[in-house]
Amino acid sequence: MGNMAYVAKAMLDKPADKKNMAEARKETESVIIGAIDELLAKTGVKPRDIGILVANSSLFNPMPSLSAMVVNHYKLRGNILSYNFGGVGCSAGLISIDLAKQLLQHALIDLFSGLFRTNEITWAIGTIVATQLCAQVVSTENITMNWYAGNDRSMLLTNCLFRLGGAAILLSNRSSDRRRSKYELVHTLRTHKGGDDRSYNCVSQQEDESKRIGVKISKDLMAVAGESLKTNITTLGPLVLPMPEQLLFTATLVGRKIFKMKIKPYIPNFKLAFEHICIRAGGRAVLDEVGKHLKLNEWVMEPSRMTLQIWEHFKQLFVV
Repeated sequence: MGNMAYVAKAMLDKPADKKNMAEARKETESVIIGAIDELLAKTGVKPRDIGILVANSSLFNPMPSLSAMVVNHYKLRGNILSYNFGGVGCSAGLISIDLAKQLLQHALIDLFSGLFRTNEITWAIGTIVATQLCAQVVSTENITMNWYAGNDRSMLLTNCLFRLGGAAILLSNRSSDRRRSKYELVHTLRTHKGGDDRSYNCVSQQEDESKRIGVKISKDLMAVAGESLKTNITTLGPLVLPMPEQLLFTATLVGRKIFKMKIKPYIPNFKLAFEHICIRAGGRAVLDEVGKHLKLNEWVMEPSRMTLQIWEHFKQLFVV
């Protein structure tokens, strides 16, 4: 664990089972507001320019919601599209980014379809202004209220992995932001395995024998994560891989599925499609397994390993 991994102040002041809602809110507010303040300062974006807000925290879902807290703190406009996610675990970051992307894309689709339906110049100008938006995505997890103080080993693992932290990301469909943006978001891919019982139960919040609440991690986690990864690779490959890699992948898939050939699945060389690969730092075992399955060398894995070593695991804060 590196020197930049922190726990909430309340964890040091009181026993782990003596926390309250006020301290939990204080932790979450300091993380979320701090992340957004830094982001707005770097980008020069004003709070009034934010038209979409997506906030998420899996285990801490107070009322008013975290998204409402952000709207109130920054006095965001009344017609903002505001969303708050809870209970979706490590998928929250990707779900939030995917939602923001779809909302921004649909805003542009509505713009162009509207322009073809009207000849009113003033209406068209108003529509352009209304659909040129910035989307604010903010993710965090609260450890003040969710630190496990029991003795169940399957629940104690989260105490070792999770630390204080948060992330704020700004997306835009404004053409004026293209030149100063760090990245262009091209593809988002989600695979839902909730219909499978092992996947559904691999990570769950529950009580132990002493009625202490914690997050239980099943031994099936790595297996179901590997199955999801295979599904993602099958879907992602045709979108990003060069043609020779696609042909090899397709040929192997056809041989195994149709001709029942006993050959190993072909793992595409994603280094031919991406300059950099960042894997969500969910733990050393997660990084080891993903690196092995994708045949990534240590040079490619280094950023992800250093993220885990320096800051520990911020749960759903990374997009892979």
